[in-house]
Amino acid sequence: MTATRDGELEQRVALLRRFRELLVEQRGKFERYLTVLDHERADIESGDVDRLVAHVEIEEQVVSEIYTFQKAIDPLDELYRSAFAASPGARDDERAEVPALKAALEELKTEVIRRNGENRVLLGTRMALLRGEIAAFRNPAASRRSVYAGAGEGGIVDISG
Repeated sequence: MTATRDGELEQRVALLRRFRELLVEQRGKFERYLTVLDHERADIESGDVDRLVAHVEIEEQVVSEIYTFQKAIDPLDELYRSAFAASPGARDDERAEVPALKAALEELKTEVIRRNGENRVLLGTRMALLRGEIAAFRNPAASRRSVYAGAGEGGIVDISG
């Protein structure tokens, strides 16, 4: 009976530690995402399109990693809740760390959504400004007549020699 209980306890502890590791990694990915969003904002403000494209590609990779990690975290979260719902398991300080990590992740998600929205608005404003500049652009050569305009009609050229 004790061996079974010890084995169960070890499994719970291992589950808790793995779940905690994944949450910490996920937090790191969200922090990286926030950094990329900051760089995107600077690129939008400076008008550096090439750097913006590069940062958008990095953003897509980070978002993909976040979703992939979330697929691994969700089942562990369910196991964690079922394993630790009403029974003692790992040390209390380890168990208390998981809700704190989950709360930090939620705050980071909220911050990511807020900054992403700000960048979208900023990018939309910048695009509208550029569209206005393009619409106002006048080709200086469009109003001039060609140097050949007054030369008259074409004629016959004798090339027989």
